[in-house]
Amino acid sequence: MVDERALAERLITYDTSRAEELAAAAAFVRGWLEAREIEVREHTHNGLPVIVADVGPTDAPTVVFHGHLDVVPGLQEQYEPRTEGDRLIGRGAYDMKGGLAAMMCALKDCAAQDRVRVRFICVPDEEAEDVDARSTDELVASGMSADFAITGEPTDLHIGVQAKGVLAMRIDVAGRSAHGSTPWLGDSAVLKAFDVFRRIEALPFARESSELFDRPSINLGRIQGGDAFNKVPDRCEMVVDVRYLPGQDPGAILADIRAIDDVTVTRTLVRAPAYVSRSHPYVRALRDAIARTLEDEAVSVGRDGASDAISFLEAGIPAVEFGPSGSGHHGPDEWVSIASLQRYRRALGDFVRTLPEWLERDRAGEPGGGLHAIEGGLA
Repeated sequence: MVDERALAERLITYDTSRAEELAAAAAFVRGWLEAREIEVREHTHNGLPVIVADVGPTDAPTVVFHGHLDVVPGLQEQYEPRTEGDRLIGRGAYDMKGGLAAMMCALKDCAAQDRVRVRFICVPDEEAEDVDARSTDELVASGMSADFAITGEPTDLHIGVQAKGVLAMRIDVAGRSAHGSTPWLGDSAVLKAFDVFRRIEALPFARESSELFDRPSINLGRIQGGDAFNKVPDRCEMVVDVRYLPGQDPGAILADIRAIDDVTVTRTLVRAPAYVSRSHPYVRALRDAIARTLEDEAVSVGRDGASDAISFLEAGIPAVEFGPSGSGHHGPDEWVSIASLQRYRRALGDFVRTLPEWLERDRAGEPGGGLHAIEGGLA
């Protein structure tokens, strides 16, 4: 059997925060699949490769295994994978090259079955800031349909049935310049910007909660102001990232922020929250497959971070996030549990294998168990 750990280690060695390394990693993925007699189609999106592969009959229910190759930038040593006990450590190990490797292995495992169409999609731009032109959006818009999608973002083997929406904005704060030796004669835009951010954190929306989330997320992602050390800055620009709850109105949030004095807000990005019913037959089938693998009951969770699952949901395709266990994504000590990669691969295979029986039960009107909600979201 192909070792998902060894495959994950190989993928980590590519610095896929860079375009040329993304191309090399995609070529490796394509070659790995083709060597196992899986037909692969390659598309190009904004100059970057998108890999699509299918196994199973064309006239069967279609399930998507969706993952991404790109990572946020890291230090050179983070692309040299290492292990400490059960931990595979390296840039992208958790987000999401470990999950991607297990998905590739699960796709091979599913190639022999003849009751479900499994489509593997590997994209190069999930981490990109330009979310108005995502490769997943383009694939779905081009007519690529499915009955259900699983995006392999890390969830610690839980099922992400909800995710917060994204409202990212550039905020320009105005002040008054003066000589640096007499700052009391001016009005520092940088200091005012910090005050504006604290006022955003104190707005009513920031204290709301929902079934799966205890609060929205508000992050000051970037701030820049001043053009000379001896001058009170009269302009400051900051980028604020608000992850709002399902049911909250991003337009109302934006209006409240624009009502703050001395600020000009340019909305740069809005992405809707993700939601899929826990009673959906595909979700119940996935829950059952996880329970078989872990010998424990699966739970549904809310995800603080956004993902490409929303691309499928906005096209009417039910989608969830489901990935292996680990921690530290985007951080210096990112790691994925090696044991969870094997469990994840097995759960995906069991899901495909047992799905037809679940769909038959659903058509027959047989009752199925729901998932249990837990409070809070997983980062």
